[in-house]
Amino acid sequence: MNLTNFRFEIDPDGVALATWDMPERSMNVITPEVMDELETIIDTVVADPNVKGCVIASGKSAFSGGADLSMLQHGAAQYAKALKEQGEDAANKQFFDFSRRLSLLYRKLETCGKPFAIAIHGVCLGGAFELALACHYRVMADDEKTKVGLPEIKVGLFPGAGGTQRVSRIMQTGDALQFLFRGDQIKPRAALGAKLVHEIAPKAEIVDRARAFIVNGGKAQAPWDVKDFKTPSGRVFSPTGMMIWPAANAIYRRETYDNYPAAKAILHAVYEGLQLPMDQALTVESRWFAHILRSKEAAAMIRSLFLSKNELDKGAHRPKDVGPTNLKKIGIIGAGFMGAGVGYISALNGLDVVLIDRDQESADKGVATIDKLISSSVSKGRATAADKDSLMARIVATSDYAALKGCDLVLEAVFEDRAVKADVTKRAQEVVGADVIFASNTSTLPITSLAETTQKPENFIGIHFFSPVEKMLLVEVILGKKTGDRALATALDFVRIIKKTPIVVNDSRGFFANRCVLNYVREGQIMLVDGVPPAMIETVARMAGMPVGPLSLNDEVALDLGWKILQATKKDLGEGSVDPAQERVLRFVVEENGRFGRKNGKGFYDYHANGTKSLWPGLSALAQNELDPDTLDVMEMKQRFLVTQAVEAARAMAEGVVTDPREADVGSILGFGFAPFTGGVISYIDGMGAKAFVALCDKLAAKFGPRFEPPQLLRDMAAKGESFYGRFMPRKLAA
Repeated sequence: MNLTNFRFEIDPDGVALATWDMPERSMNVITPEVMDELETIIDTVVADPNVKGCVIASGKSAFSGGADLSMLQHGAAQYAKALKEQGEDAANKQFFDFSRRLSLLYRKLETCGKPFAIAIHGVCLGGAFELALACHYRVMADDEKTKVGLPEIKVGLFPGAGGTQRVSRIMQTGDALQFLFRGDQIKPRAALGAKLVHEIAPKAEIVDRARAFIVNGGKAQAPWDVKDFKTPSGRVFSPTGMMIWPAANAIYRRETYDNYPAAKAILHAVYEGLQLPMDQALTVESRWFAHILRSKEAAAMIRSLFLSKNELDKGAHRPKDVGPTNLKKIGIIGAGFMGAGVGYISALNGLDVVLIDRDQESADKGVATIDKLISSSVSKGRATAADKDSLMARIVATSDYAALKGCDLVLEAVFEDRAVKADVTKRAQEVVGADVIFASNTSTLPITSLAETTQKPENFIGIHFFSPVEKMLLVEVILGKKTGDRALATALDFVRIIKKTPIVVNDSRGFFANRCVLNYVREGQIMLVDGVPPAMIETVARMAGMPVGPLSLNDEVALDLGWKILQATKKDLGEGSVDPAQERVLRFVVEENGRFGRKNGKGFYDYHANGTKSLWPGLSALAQNELDPDTLDVMEMKQRFLVTQAVEAARAMAEGVVTDPREADVGSILGFGFAPFTGGVISYIDGMGAKAFVALCDKLAAKFGPRFEPPQLLRDMAAKGESFYGRFMPRKLAA
């Protein structure tokens, strides 16, 4: 047997062991070649009378992350080619056969007549966990690093290799739907409790436990293939079923607003599949999978949230001629919420951290914040007491700048005040010198102007984190006009160490993410003044695909910060640089009513002691008109929320602030939650087409004002029939 991706051996008891260990890859992934070899293994096990069964294990530190999604993207491209060359019927058949190959392979394993057991350690996700579900016995390592799940929904897909059918025959229907909808990764004991695995054991024993199942005569038959099998929740058309499905449909609509076709396909596949024998149910699942795989939502989400994100994570824009920076110790000036957050994730990922503030008491408050964060992880079982001790030992908190000596990178996270930033930069550089890379966590102030206070502007760069630092995945790396390659390489290496996704942007007030999201927040504020009911503003924004409404978001990031940014903008750029409606709203809530947002328990919302919140009744005083909500155009409101962000992204591209559409798309989803089903701000435009988008902008501008005016770049693209991804070819991935 000629295998490249598996090692295959048969022990004296006649139990085969297939060890999945792909060469030159850090993790196993499902590819056409892997499928070919797995089929060969199945055929070999079945054909050899001396083989009782087979254990599948991994030779990597983890089992597998699932399918190589670029393979699925390639399949969609082949469909488009076949459609053009062979016609719709032939293209559809070819695509359906392609899309269900893995499902048929797993069913072949499941019904081959000999028992297959699987030994799982590390993550086992997506198509890899569907392989596990097709095996007759599943043993999972009982440790923190081992998790199983079906996260396909997060990239616009759903489990199409039998996942929807097997999970819904193992778990109660409601639990199965939740598991499929959420795409969560679950730990060993939770997986055992849900009956998704048969046994958990110490990692060193999992292969032996799986082997024992076969040696002891384990059945080569899945429960659903046994006569008179009954699903855990009974028949779909039953009193129990009728309690499940109306509620499931309502939850689906509440959570997705019908924006995610893959979630709807899960409902269809499970509902229809549970009424059929397994083989027919798998065919139903495959038809829905092929349908979703061709959807524009899946194409956009796979590109942005998998392919592009992976490319950026690997350093797509890291200068090739700068060697590894070998960061070990970093300094952070400012031990407030942001600085402490950066200190926490830095120490969590093995870096030594010096946390500086104006006095020891302030520095100690930063350490207390870090202690609270790691203690929360310990209480939730995500870290141990030893992990906490190790992390806290890596942090030195002080007011003495001399402690920065020996740092490989210094980052300031102090107030958005030029004078304060200039002062701490000067004091730090007096200790570390001009050659150590210095970074600013400013959210709006241009990096070029901040760099003027440094000894070497080429060693100054922006590293903009989003709040809360420990949860947000995105980091903006901002290049000043004089920022050098070594500073960029150092910043990207740092971001990679702390396991965040970087986007590289050129200098501009607000950079990229804040420019777009502040437009979103402003649109909500303008609607308030126009008389749109606050509850409708929040709900329609979520209907458009945003994770939270603009008023909620503004409360989270702090209303007083927004007021300070507005005042700083007006001071730097003049009266005409700010929107009068927005200024009126922020003056009313911040200056006149002392409402700063969640941080002081009152903003657009009132925050109650029991953890709930409700819209502040006083917002009615802002409305200049009294509009009847029944007369408002909901679709138009949704467009306003998305277009105001997308057109700002187009301006950022036109100005060269962002030069790669991948970064705009990934940044918009990870940074401020722009409707993920669109693939991001640029994919939203490309998906609509530049011509249609410009027409929509012009329509909105005529009705609501020049903030919706498209840049000339977009008009040129519309005239030429261009797309952003076609015009701005992404730079080649760094080696």
